[in-house]
Amino acid sequence: MEFIKGMDVSMLQELEGYGAAYFYHGKQRDLFEILRESGVNMIRLRLWHDPYSLQGEPYGGGTNDFKTTLALAKRAVAQGMSFMLNLHYSDFWTDPSKQFKPKAWEKLNLQELKGRVYQYTDQTLRALRAESVEPQYVQVGNELTNGFLWPDGHVDSLENMVQLINAGIAAVKAFNPEISVMLHLDFGTDNALYRRWFSAIEKYQLSFEIIGMSYYPYWNGKLELLEQNMADISRRFGKDVLVAETAIGYTADSLGCHGMVYSQELADKTDYPPTKQGQQHFLRDLAKAIRDVPDERGKGFIYWEPEWLPFPQCAWAKPAGCEYTNDKGVLGNSWANQALFDKQGYANPALENLNEM
Repeated sequence: MEFIKGMDVSMLQELEGYGAAYFYHGKQRDLFEILRESGVNMIRLRLWHDPYSLQGEPYGGGTNDFKTTLALAKRAVAQGMSFMLNLHYSDFWTDPSKQFKPKAWEKLNLQELKGRVYQYTDQTLRALRAESVEPQYVQVGNELTNGFLWPDGHVDSLENMVQLINAGIAAVKAFNPEISVMLHLDFGTDNALYRRWFSAIEKYQLSFEIIGMSYYPYWNGKLELLEQNMADISRRFGKDVLVAETAIGYTADSLGCHGMVYSQELADKTDYPPTKQGQQHFLRDLAKAIRDVPDERGKGFIYWEPEWLPFPQCAWAKPAGCEYTNDKGVLGNSWANQALFDKQGYANPALENLNEM
């Protein structure tokens, strides 16, 4: 399998609506053309079930409903890139701190929920196939560290969680057994977490091929710890590993945006300065660490939202999304200083030199 140099560009359609434009070697180009020419070979796209309020207000953060995901997938496939579908099984963001059931599934019992997971997964894949954009990879759930579809599928209810995960996997494999399935946790340097979680589900013999790991160096620590975890977990469980999310800043400046995640304080926790060269060196070192995983089990990386330019109004959520999740965080563009494009939309060296990896 080709070493994956992937990008999650799920915010793109919303960004383009605000006027985002991208430049490569000084010329304005379509983002997907730029990514293909730079050496990107996979696009990951999240899918939310119904990212709108009961009054029809979009939740924001890309408002990644089926229509949006389909449009972006078509553009990726047209450039010859493979496609990973990231099924959140929720109406909005999921991570270890929140895993809301879709509004339409809130009153279902466990058996009904299992059936709905299977049906929804199958229907989604069939709808994509009908549009000639069948994914090569499917991620069942997002950052499943504490389970998903709470409370039924919380990790503390292990048997229920596994049944729900298996419903998604079974639908994928019945649709096309050649699709690679990924199960994804956060905090890719936490070896104890990965040993505990995958040991707990091992007896159920779930049919998946890839263990996905989020790795943000300013939160998760040294690259050496990630490399050690990838080597141990891939060998221990006989699975390929993929860094399913990663990013680092090219500047500590907030670029006029509010609620920015990356800062000088976080940069100081890494081995990489908050510069374009520091960003490039990080990706180079990350790629090497993944390639060094024994038995060629390290399959590549996916950079998270490299296209998120500093449009202040292009935030991780709109008011309706904040209300839905009861999130009191700063509503703003939280990611632009970690993009692989500068504030004018010109490709950073980390992207321009991606082929050298």
